[in-house]
Amino acid sequence: MIAYLEGKLSFKSPTHVYIDVGGIAYDVQVSLNTFGHLEALDEVKLYTHLIVREDAHYLFGFFDLEEKDLFAKLISVSGIGPNTARVILSYMTPPETKSAILSDNVVAFKKVKGVGPKTAQRIILDLKDKIAKDSLHVMATQNNANESIREEAISALVSLGFQKSQVNKLVDKVISENSGDYQVETLIKSVLRQLS
Repeated sequence: MIAYLEGKLSFKSPTHVYIDVGGIAYDVQVSLNTFGHLEALDEVKLYTHLIVREDAHYLFGFFDLEEKDLFAKLISVSGIGPNTARVILSYMTPPETKSAILSDNVVAFKKVKGVGPKTAQRIILDLKDKIAKDSLHVMATQNNANESIREEAISALVSLGFQKSQVNKLVDKVISENSGDYQVETLIKSVLRQLS
């Protein structure tokens, strides 16, 4: 299996590109979403998915792992081939596709050429639990990272001589005011400003 290709773009079109890797050009099928990222680039790294058929081998390329993973999930659905999956990912971005699946938005999928109401319902039915599980995993990872940042900031402030009970309250206050978007340094500085 080819995990990714990195090289020079020797040809670009909205449906496929040629990536020159050490003098060998790979013909890689892409979605419009990926093409939008590549349009202004000369060098590229594309994550790939190889489809092997009796009559041909097809290499599909994706700008990021999120799109590649979603492509693999889509082609696992009965009745969805690689070209239909690529059309879905050309019509909607990966976050939009996931949102349509999680919100049972059959209409969004019916707008895609080649996807009827039954196929749209099958996509939602087959992938809803998988997408929800992935989303929960991402949220849990984010929460663990945020907790680690919080603990590190508290530890640093306590080592500076401040009382843990006082620091705990101020750190939580700064976190809630910044809607969870913070780094250790900025968190410590914000708390120090409030302590002075």
